[in-house]
Amino acid sequence: MSSEQYRNFMGYLWFQKEDNVYTIGINEDGLDEIETINTVDLPPEGEQIEADVVCGSVETDDGPLDIYSPVSGKVIEINTAVVEDPALIQEDPYDGWLLKIESHEEYEDSDSDDSDDEDEDEDEEDEDEGQDEDLDPDREDDRH
Repeated sequence: MSSEQYRNFMGYLWFQKEDNVYTIGINEDGLDEIETINTVDLPPEGEQIEADVVCGSVETDDGPLDIYSPVSGKVIEINTAVVEDPALIQEDPYDGWLLKIESHEEYEDSDSDDSDDEDEDEDEEDEDEGQDEDLDPDREDDRH
């Protein structure tokens, strides 16, 4: 079950999922803004990382570029070649991947969590109905 599909996330990162392993790197859009990559700082293998939390950084001439994971999981491999020679990322952003994470989560685009929003809307409607009942027209006359 091998997939060669690269998916972009966070605007400047890509990931590829094979079985339960997510490979993460910087996409071509992200590299367009970068002249030189000086250092790569990645979490150690075996570390648990959380989705949407900074787990590493790439130091560039323009400042650091934060690295995120699309899912929570365990770092099973870092690309030591790009840590030793960060220019490899710019030569080929897909061979120059950064880290691999093992996770049993499915990546979900942030646009796709509609079900949570619907529940909140229903709660707000219930509160509004309750407030209408409290407004007694006779009480309003007493205030004048």
